[in-house]
Amino acid sequence: MSKQIWAPWRMEYIKDKDTGSCVFCEGAIAGHRDRAAYRILAGRADEFVVLNKYPYVFGHILICPRRHVSSLEDLLPKEQESLFRLAIDAQIMLKSILNPHGINWGINIGKQAGAGIEAHLHVHIVPRWEGDTNFMPVVADCHIMPGHLDKLYAQLIPEFSRLDS
Repeated sequence: MSKQIWAPWRMEYIKDKDTGSCVFCEGAIAGHRDRAAYRILAGRADEFVVLNKYPYVFGHILICPRRHVSSLEDLLPKEQESLFRLAIDAQIMLKSILNPHGINWGINIGKQAGAGIEAHLHVHIVPRWEGDTNFMPVVADCHIMPGHLDKLYAQLIPEFSRLDS
């Protein structure tokens, strides 16, 4: 007897991948008008922080340059420095709010390296807790989230908006 695991958010993920537009560029532009629609937590002149719409783990955030580039070497030295400064500031903020046991950072450059959106560079910051993973991602391609993204966004935005400049 086969079992079904319902993951209705996957269809939105599949459709988003087929649009041909860059969600990070859309967010950077629309974020000035409607931060909540793109779950933008903080923005600076050259980069911004966004709550990952399809997280691996609860609290997974992304730091994105505003300029549409696919690799670190495509950024100007000033942009490289400000990207990592905001990533460090965002990590400090995330740790102070969610109190994770650890943090993973990741940058996937190229499809073969695991980049889901390979045309627009972004840094993953993933809070980790002891026992936060189980067998579900392995056997069912499914991640268990202990909280709702909208509630998490509402919790994070008052503090993260202090990182704006």
